[in-house]
Amino acid sequence: MKILSDRQIRQKIRRLAIEIAEHNFDEAEIILAGINNAGTAFASLLQEQLREFSNLEITLTRIILNPADPLGSGIKLEMPLEGVKGKVIIVVDDVANTGRTIFYACKPLMETLPKKIEVAVLVDRTHKSFPIQVDYVGLSLATTLLEHIDVQMSKVEEFGVFLN
Repeated sequence: MKILSDRQIRQKIRRLAIEIAEHNFDEAEIILAGINNAGTAFASLLQEQLREFSNLEITLTRIILNPADPLGSGIKLEMPLEGVKGKVIIVVDDVANTGRTIFYACKPLMETLPKKIEVAVLVDRTHKSFPIQVDYVGLSLATTLLEHIDVQMSKVEEFGVFLN
């Protein structure tokens, strides 16, 4: 079942970008750290919107981890760790479910001292098992544990979010 259309997703991206700009208006730079491919695609769309109406310098990077085994295969930030010191970092993913992926994605960021870390997701589910607070949410959704959220935002003609 489709729960968000292309138009709705684009509206949510614009609204989230406005919220991010409002909460960080006094910053010179923010770093959008997308988790794996889906989070990076979403972060890239946020970056485009932020550039339209803010003077923020926006750096885009990717955090790579295996959500099934985050400690077994390691976690990598695709920029020098010194680059996040004293900066505002927004960890971006398509869906927040239990919070586990986001929790472990923050691990390399904790090896230095960022100014602050915030979290942005398109869909936030209500099944948190880890101490993660989502700061910027496109859609908050209560689902069963057996349901799956499928976000389609890369390599498609039309964006969509589906509940299976």
